[in-house]
Amino acid sequence: MYTIYIQHIYKVHDIFFISGLFQSSDANEVIRASGEYTLEKAKKKAQERIDHLFNVSLHIAVTGESGTGKSSFINAFMGLADDEEGAAKTGRTETTTEPTPYQHPTMPNVTLWDLPGVGNIKYTAETYFKAVEFHKYDFFIIISSVRFRENDFKLAKEIQRRKKKFYFVRSKIDDAIQAEERKKTFNKEKTLSEIRRDCQENLKELGNPPVFLISSWNLSDFDFEKLVFTLNSELPEHKQYALLQSAPVTSVALLEKKVDMFKKLIWAAAIASGGIAAVPDRPGLTFACDTVIVISFFTKCYYAFGLDGRSLEKLSERVNKPELKNLEKAPLLKELAASSALRMGWSAAGEFLCSLVPGLGSAVAATTSLAITHDVLENGLKVLADEARKVLTVAGLEKGTQ
Repeated sequence: MYTIYIQHIYKVHDIFFISGLFQSSDANEVIRASGEYTLEKAKKKAQERIDHLFNVSLHIAVTGESGTGKSSFINAFMGLADDEEGAAKTGRTETTTEPTPYQHPTMPNVTLWDLPGVGNIKYTAETYFKAVEFHKYDFFIIISSVRFRENDFKLAKEIQRRKKKFYFVRSKIDDAIQAEERKKTFNKEKTLSEIRRDCQENLKELGNPPVFLISSWNLSDFDFEKLVFTLNSELPEHKQYALLQSAPVTSVALLEKKVDMFKKLIWAAAIASGGIAAVPDRPGLTFACDTVIVISFFTKCYYAFGLDGRSLEKLSERVNKPELKNLEKAPLLKELAASSALRMGWSAAGEFLCSLVPGLGSAVAATTSLAITHDVLENGLKVLADEARKVLTVAGLEKGTQ
């Protein structure tokens, strides 16, 4: 546990500083969590991890023949209605003639690309691969609303040849289920198995890749969660950060995956934030936690967990639960909703960070040791995760995928 010896408190531009000695046996545990044994090595790794969390780019290519629901899938992933500003253009005919980027609304370093269909008359199979600039993308999602056809197969073979990852998505599954429901012998699980088997029949030469059944109207149904988990397991670690932050929360399992990711990065945020100034044998040292990193960390959690007003409104409409828009917010959530990390006043930031560690006075809000900073991050993450779990309970998604 940490102990605090305060020698002097002074204030500059609404930020309190403490001159004194912070002693912490927990500090070494935070450093060990990095997998390193020295502070210098831990600092270097922490900066790398935080840079990956905040800045790493991810480029997702969505392709397939015209009319298969590519744009609808992109909009669903980004949490946008088809007619909302920033959404991919949808239509019954091919609406994309050039590779078109769509920046994620809360994760600007994540871009989904709507690629023209392979069967687009503007391209032959040979010119298509050069025109879409394959090298740009981290992986490809090939979408079909029926069985996969020859063009899909050719596209997959070319992607495979270039040693890139591809994933097959059978879209509009809700429509297929509704069509089958009219039959007296209808069995949902049997119907889904038959659709999956029918799709895979055409893909045997590719090594029987999995086919994910998805409804863009409701990502909580069917295989969206499996798709995200598969992508997450096959991406490099630093790309996983971007994927998990940007994927919409559609189940408890997906939320917990996000929470676990942030838990594993607490040590990095604590070290990178400036709490590393706590050196036990240096009495009289001034300690100042970099609240920008700490608040930015919480802001990342806030959007990744779908706690912003826009995400709550969309979820409310999808599950028909108006009460989601009016949930009583925890104090931490109110602070994050009030302003972004960079706009939040230093004094306000210090006050609410302080509230995350019981027993600390407001005077030490912005002046923490490494161990205290770690506790601030740990407690704040718990508050946000609990809030997100409450949202899923109200939405009726507490038991996982519907």
